[in-house]
Amino acid sequence: MGSCVSTATRSSNSVGHSDQAPSSWRGCRGGRRDAIALQDLPSISNRIVSNGKSQSSCIFTQQGRKGINQDAMIVWEDFFSEDVTFCGVFDGHGPHGHLVSRKVRDKLPLKLLSSLPEELEKDEDVEDKLKLFWMEAFLKSFKSMDKELRSLPSLDCFCSGSTAVTIVKQGSKLFIGNIGDSRAILATKDSSNSTVAIQLTVDLKPDLPREAERINRCKGRVFALQDEPEVSRVWLPFDNAPGLAMARAFGDFCLKEYGVISVPEFSHRTLTERDEFIVLASDGVWDVLSNEQVVEIVGSAPTRFSAARTVVDAASQEWRRKYPTSKMDDCAVVCLFLDGKMDCESDFDEQGFSSAIHSNHSTAAVESEDGHTSEPTLQRNITVRSASEDSQNSEPSLQKYFSMKATFDETEAAADQNWSGLEGVTRVNSLVQLPRFSNERAKS
Repeated sequence: MGSCVSTATRSSNSVGHSDQAPSSWRGCRGGRRDAIALQDLPSISNRIVSNGKSQSSCIFTQQGRKGINQDAMIVWEDFFSEDVTFCGVFDGHGPHGHLVSRKVRDKLPLKLLSSLPEELEKDEDVEDKLKLFWMEAFLKSFKSMDKELRSLPSLDCFCSGSTAVTIVKQGSKLFIGNIGDSRAILATKDSSNSTVAIQLTVDLKPDLPREAERINRCKGRVFALQDEPEVSRVWLPFDNAPGLAMARAFGDFCLKEYGVISVPEFSHRTLTERDEFIVLASDGVWDVLSNEQVVEIVGSAPTRFSAARTVVDAASQEWRRKYPTSKMDDCAVVCLFLDGKMDCESDFDEQGFSSAIHSNHSTAAVESEDGHTSEPTLQRNITVRSASEDSQNSEPSLQKYFSMKATFDETEAAADQNWSGLEGVTRVNSLVQLPRFSNERAKS
């Protein structure tokens, strides 16, 4: 392997045919990677950021009960060559978390591209060098992303931020960069040919010993509130704020001097024929569903295209069952099928979504109050279960998630009357109620 950057022309049947992309980013040699601009992104047809599918994946997000959806997601196939796919899920938090997560979604892949070397020299240790150059690219791009957020005058990231769980699949090689508590898992066949779940990332919570040690060393504090003893948070040394429920994040600059970092945890693995699919999701999913449940749900979904949505529907139902007095968190799911196959068009049309080819152009975006373009408003379906069914079966079969769907309008309105929403609880937000700190106080 003399070069890790392929200049092969994309095939005409690829979702991301090069003729549909701006000429400024075709190919990857000669420094062209960093020529991609934000205004070019909507015309890249093999990049999807809203509910839909691509050639080998499906993605779906649903707003929780806290306000605007702060989750963002992306699948970018033919990322810099036809055998490379970039996937990411970004969970924002704080007053401007939705803007932070979308900014990271759009800019981080571009920074990763610009961090890649032009080529990898021919060498017997090419696999080790491939790992090394991806690790350096992840570290460099995450650092650059956080630096840019700090310098943006139009986006206040003092008490707002975002997680990021990202993967790059290059042929049979998988490279992972992760900050925060979103998660990636792998479904694979074990020796008995049963599908099992392998967790690919660590939820970087403040109470992890290595994370807590760093935060304490930087004079930050880690402790849990009395009304949520299971949730450790990061606090300033001079005040019981802001209460961040993760140890690493983009933004959150009020805590960057006190141990919260944006350095990703990097890992890699070689995929095999026994590996089936990868799921990335925000903590709104993992708070209520186990790795094994998610793998079972995806594997049992009516169609591959409906897999991400089915996971979100299952999480929505579990939120109601497990935490009836808490506000459901936003949920975002990316399912990447490693055999590169999706459903036929008839199955795809029956689900009522828009494809990757159309979703970037046909869905109207919403302009926010501060002038930023936000994600399209999403129509949602949820799964519901009666109280009698819950009393009969406290751990319902996953099959019920597929059979008990109801429309959102009447069911959601009725449910809202019975939800009290405990403000300040981790299942309401990743941050407790935020005071506004001055720069002078933060440095005192």
